[in-house]
Amino acid sequence: MEDGKSTVRAVDRALDILLCFTSKTDWAMTEISEHVGLHKSTVHRMLATLEEKGFIERDRSTDRYHLGLKVWELSANLSRTDDQATIWLPEMERLRDQLGETVSIYVRDGSERIRIQAVQSSQPVRRVAPVGVRLPLYAGASSKVLIAYSEPIVQESIFGNPSWLYSIDLDQYKQQLDEICLNGYATSFEEREPGAAALSAPIFDRTGKIAAALSVSGPASRLTMDTMREYAPVMMESAKRMGIMIL
Repeated sequence: MEDGKSTVRAVDRALDILLCFTSKTDWAMTEISEHVGLHKSTVHRMLATLEEKGFIERDRSTDRYHLGLKVWELSANLSRTDDQATIWLPEMERLRDQLGETVSIYVRDGSERIRIQAVQSSQPVRRVAPVGVRLPLYAGASSKVLIAYSEPIVQESIFGNPSWLYSIDLDQYKQQLDEICLNGYATSFEEREPGAAALSAPIFDRTGKIAAALSVSGPASRLTMDTMREYAPVMMESAKRMGIMIL
Protein backbone atom coordinates (compact mmCIF):
# COMPACT_ATOMS: atom_id res chain seq x y z
CA MET A 1 0.00 0.00 0.00
CA GLU A 2 2.86 2.34 0.85
CA ASP A 3 4.45 1.67 -2.57
CA GLY A 4 1.21 2.74 -4.23
CA LYS A 5 1.14 5.98 -2.26
CA SER A 6 4.77 6.67 -3.17
CA THR A 7 4.01 6.17 -6.87
CA VAL A 8 1.03 8.52 -6.73
CA ARG A 9 3.14 11.10 -4.87
CA ALA A 10 5.88 10.85 -7.50
CA VAL A 11 3.36 11.35 -10.31
CA ASP A 12 1.85 14.30 -8.46
CA ARG A 13 5.27 15.93 -8.08
CA ALA A 14 6.14 15.34 -11.74
CA LEU A 15 2.89 16.98 -12.81
CA ASP A 16 3.56 19.95 -10.51
CA ILE A 17 6.90 20.40 -12.28
CA LEU A 18 5.28 20.24 -15.71
CA LEU A 19 2.66 22.77 -14.64
CA CYS A 20 5.42 25.27 -13.93
CA PHE A 21 5.66 25.76 -17.69
CA THR A 22 2.14 27.16 -17.91
CA SER A 23 3.40 30.44 -16.43
CA LYS A 24 6.68 30.85 -18.36
CA THR A 25 8.65 28.97 -21.00
CA ASP A 26 11.95 28.15 -19.30
CA TRP A 27 13.08 27.52 -15.73
CA ALA A 28 16.28 26.91 -13.81
CA MET A 29 16.27 23.89 -11.51
CA THR A 30 16.55 26.12 -8.43
CA GLU A 31 13.54 28.14 -9.57
CA ILE A 32 11.48 24.98 -10.03
CA SER A 33 12.55 23.73 -6.60
CA GLU A 34 11.39 26.96 -4.95
CA HIS A 35 8.19 27.13 -6.99
CA VAL A 36 6.94 23.61 -6.20
CA GLY A 37 8.41 23.42 -2.69
CA LEU A 38 10.58 20.37 -3.25
CA HIS A 39 14.24 19.73 -2.41
CA LYS A 40 16.70 20.24 -5.27
CA SER A 41 17.74 16.59 -5.25
CA THR A 42 14.10 15.51 -5.71
CA VAL A 43 13.55 18.03 -8.50
CA HIS A 44 16.78 16.89 -10.17
CA ARG A 45 15.59 13.26 -10.22
CA MET A 46 12.17 14.26 -11.53
CA LEU A 47 13.65 16.44 -14.27
CA ALA A 48 16.04 13.67 -15.30
CA THR A 49 13.11 11.27 -15.73
CA LEU A 50 10.98 13.82 -17.60
CA GLU A 51 13.93 14.65 -19.85
CA GLU A 52 14.55 10.97 -20.56
CA LYS A 53 10.91 10.56 -21.60
CA GLY A 54 11.03 13.65 -23.82
CA PHE A 55 8.62 15.84 -21.82
CA ILE A 56 11.36 18.24 -20.69
CA GLU A 57 14.50 19.45 -22.47
CA ARG A 58 17.54 21.12 -20.95
CA ASP A 59 19.38 23.90 -22.75
CA ARG A 60 22.97 22.90 -22.05
CA SER A 61 24.29 26.38 -22.80
CA THR A 62 22.12 28.01 -20.10
CA ASP A 63 21.26 24.99 -17.92
CA ARG A 64 17.59 25.97 -18.09
CA TYR A 65 14.65 23.68 -18.83
CA HIS A 66 11.79 23.97 -21.31
CA LEU A 67 9.02 21.69 -22.54
CA GLY A 68 10.09 18.82 -24.77
CA LEU A 69 8.70 17.49 -28.03
CA LYS A 70 6.64 14.76 -26.40
CA VAL A 71 4.23 17.55 -25.51
CA TRP A 72 3.92 18.33 -29.23
CA GLU A 73 3.26 14.66 -29.99
CA LEU A 74 0.51 14.52 -27.38
CA SER A 75 -1.03 17.74 -28.62
CA ALA A 76 -1.20 16.37 -32.18
CA ASN A 77 -4.49 14.73 -31.12
CA LEU A 78 -5.94 17.99 -29.79
CA SER A 79 -7.72 20.74 -31.66
CA ARG A 80 -7.26 23.55 -29.13
CA THR A 81 -7.18 27.00 -30.71
CA ASP A 82 -4.19 28.03 -28.60
CA ASP A 83 -2.03 25.14 -29.80
CA GLN A 84 0.89 26.62 -31.76
CA ALA A 85 0.62 24.16 -34.65
CA THR A 86 -3.10 24.96 -34.94
CA ILE A 87 -2.43 28.70 -34.90
CA TRP A 88 -0.13 28.23 -37.90
CA LEU A 89 -2.73 26.33 -39.94
CA PRO A 90 -4.40 29.32 -41.70
CA GLU A 91 -1.02 30.59 -42.94
CA MET A 92 -0.07 27.08 -44.06
CA GLU A 93 -3.34 26.73 -45.95
CA ARG A 94 -2.80 30.10 -47.61
CA LEU A 95 0.68 28.99 -48.68
CA ARG A 96 -0.63 25.65 -49.96
CA ASP A 97 -3.28 27.44 -52.03
CA GLN A 98 -0.70 29.86 -53.41
CA LEU A 99 1.97 27.30 -54.33
CA GLY A 100 -0.20 24.23 -54.85
CA GLU A 101 2.04 21.84 -52.90
CA THR A 102 2.02 20.07 -49.53
CA VAL A 103 3.09 22.33 -46.64
CA SER A 104 4.65 20.96 -43.43
CA ILE A 105 6.16 22.18 -40.17
CA TYR A 106 9.11 20.33 -38.63
CA VAL A 107 10.90 20.66 -35.31
CA ARG A 108 14.14 19.04 -34.19
CA ASP A 109 14.29 16.30 -31.56
CA GLY A 110 17.87 15.18 -30.97
CA SER A 111 19.18 13.71 -34.24
CA GLU A 112 15.70 13.53 -35.78
CA ARG A 113 13.01 15.90 -37.00
CA ILE A 114 9.29 15.56 -36.33
CA ARG A 115 6.48 16.76 -38.54
CA ILE A 116 4.11 18.54 -36.14
CA GLN A 117 1.67 19.97 -38.68
CA ALA A 118 0.85 19.45 -42.36
CA VAL A 119 -1.55 20.69 -45.02
CA GLN A 120 -1.85 18.32 -47.97
CA SER A 121 -1.73 19.45 -51.58
CA SER A 122 -5.00 19.17 -53.46
CA GLN A 123 -3.27 18.09 -56.66
CA PRO A 124 -3.85 14.51 -57.91
CA VAL A 125 -0.13 13.73 -57.80
CA ARG A 126 1.25 14.94 -54.48
CA ARG A 127 3.37 14.12 -51.46
CA VAL A 128 1.31 12.93 -48.49
CA ALA A 129 2.78 14.14 -45.21
CA PRO A 130 1.37 12.46 -42.06
CA VAL A 131 1.76 14.38 -38.79
CA GLY A 132 3.96 12.84 -36.08
CA VAL A 133 6.42 11.15 -38.44
CA ARG A 134 10.07 11.13 -37.37
CA LEU A 135 12.76 11.54 -40.02
CA PRO A 136 16.58 11.60 -39.91
CA LEU A 137 18.31 14.97 -39.74
CA TYR A 138 21.02 14.22 -42.28
CA ALA A 139 18.72 14.47 -45.34
CA GLY A 140 16.07 16.88 -46.58
CA ALA A 141 15.61 20.64 -46.85
CA SER A 142 13.92 21.00 -43.44
CA SER A 143 16.70 19.05 -41.74
CA LYS A 144 19.31 21.36 -43.18
CA VAL A 145 17.39 24.44 -42.06
CA LEU A 146 16.96 23.12 -38.52
CA ILE A 147 20.70 22.45 -38.25
CA ALA A 148 21.96 25.51 -40.16
CA TYR A 149 20.30 27.91 -37.73
CA SER A 150 21.02 25.95 -34.55
CA GLU A 151 23.65 27.12 -32.09
CA PRO A 152 27.19 25.73 -32.66
CA ILE A 153 27.02 23.57 -29.53
CA VAL A 154 23.85 21.93 -30.87
CA GLN A 155 25.40 21.42 -34.30
CA GLU A 156 28.46 19.70 -32.85
CA SER A 157 26.32 17.34 -30.76
CA ILE A 158 24.38 16.39 -33.90
CA PHE A 159 27.51 15.89 -35.99
CA GLY A 160 28.90 13.67 -33.23
CA ASN A 161 26.21 11.07 -33.92
CA PRO A 162 28.01 7.99 -35.36
CA SER A 163 25.31 7.46 -38.00
CA TRP A 164 26.39 10.69 -39.71
CA LEU A 165 29.82 9.28 -40.53
CA TYR A 166 28.27 6.76 -42.89
CA SER A 167 25.56 9.01 -44.34
CA ILE A 168 27.18 12.23 -45.56
CA ASP A 169 30.38 14.04 -46.40
CA LEU A 170 30.51 16.26 -43.30
CA ASP A 171 32.77 18.95 -44.78
CA GLN A 172 30.54 19.29 -47.84
CA TYR A 173 27.45 19.30 -45.63
CA LYS A 174 28.80 22.13 -43.45
CA GLN A 175 29.47 24.13 -46.62
CA GLN A 176 25.80 23.65 -47.58
CA LEU A 177 24.76 24.96 -44.14
CA ASP A 178 26.80 28.14 -44.68
CA GLU A 179 25.07 28.67 -48.03
CA ILE A 180 21.65 28.16 -46.41
CA CYS A 181 22.36 30.85 -43.81
CA LEU A 182 23.50 33.16 -46.60
CA ASN A 183 20.42 32.53 -48.79
CA GLY A 184 17.80 32.20 -46.04
CA TYR A 185 16.37 28.91 -47.29
CA ALA A 186 17.27 25.31 -48.18
CA THR A 187 16.35 22.98 -51.03
CA SER A 188 16.54 19.23 -51.48
CA PHE A 189 16.18 17.21 -54.63
CA GLU A 190 15.65 13.45 -54.22
CA GLU A 191 17.82 13.43 -51.08
CA ARG A 192 15.53 11.17 -49.06
CA GLU A 193 12.92 9.95 -51.54
CA PRO A 194 13.32 9.29 -55.28
CA GLY A 195 11.18 11.69 -57.28
CA ALA A 196 10.58 14.10 -54.38
CA ALA A 197 11.81 17.65 -53.84
CA ALA A 198 11.40 20.21 -51.06
CA LEU A 199 12.01 23.84 -50.16
CA SER A 200 12.33 24.98 -46.54
CA ALA A 201 12.67 28.26 -44.63
CA PRO A 202 13.35 28.90 -40.93
CA ILE A 203 10.72 30.10 -38.46
CA PHE A 204 12.35 32.18 -35.73
CA ASP A 205 10.87 32.91 -32.32
CA ARG A 206 10.82 36.39 -30.78
CA THR A 207 14.35 35.96 -29.42
CA GLY A 208 15.73 35.16 -32.87
CA LYS A 209 16.24 31.45 -32.21
CA ILE A 210 15.16 28.77 -34.67
CA ALA A 211 11.75 27.46 -33.62
CA ALA A 212 10.76 25.29 -36.57
CA ALA A 213 11.22 24.73 -40.28
CA LEU A 214 8.49 25.54 -42.79
CA SER A 215 8.55 23.22 -45.78
CA VAL A 216 6.87 22.86 -49.15
CA SER A 217 7.30 19.48 -50.82
CA GLY A 218 6.10 17.75 -53.95
CA PRO A 219 7.10 15.79 -57.04
CA ALA A 220 10.52 16.73 -58.40
CA SER A 221 8.91 17.09 -61.82
CA ARG A 222 7.00 20.15 -60.53
CA LEU A 223 9.39 21.43 -57.88
CA THR A 224 12.39 21.96 -60.11
CA MET A 225 15.35 23.95 -58.81
CA ASP A 226 14.26 26.99 -60.83
CA THR A 227 10.72 26.72 -59.41
CA MET A 228 12.00 26.44 -55.85
CA ARG A 229 14.20 29.52 -56.29
CA GLU A 230 11.10 31.36 -57.51
CA TYR A 231 9.09 30.16 -54.48
CA ALA A 232 11.84 30.97 -51.94
CA PRO A 233 10.87 34.64 -51.27
CA VAL A 234 7.23 33.59 -50.77
CA MET A 235 8.31 30.89 -48.32
CA MET A 236 10.57 33.21 -46.33
CA GLU A 237 7.85 35.84 -46.04
CA SER A 238 5.36 33.20 -44.87
CA ALA A 239 7.86 31.87 -42.30
CA LYS A 240 8.39 35.43 -41.04
CA ARG A 241 4.64 35.87 -40.50
CA MET A 242 4.48 32.55 -38.66
CA GLY A 243 7.31 33.61 -36.38
CA ILE A 244 5.29 36.65 -35.31
CA MET A 245 2.46 34.27 -34.34
CA ILE A 246 4.60 32.33 -31.83
CA LEU A 247 3.09 32.52 -28.36
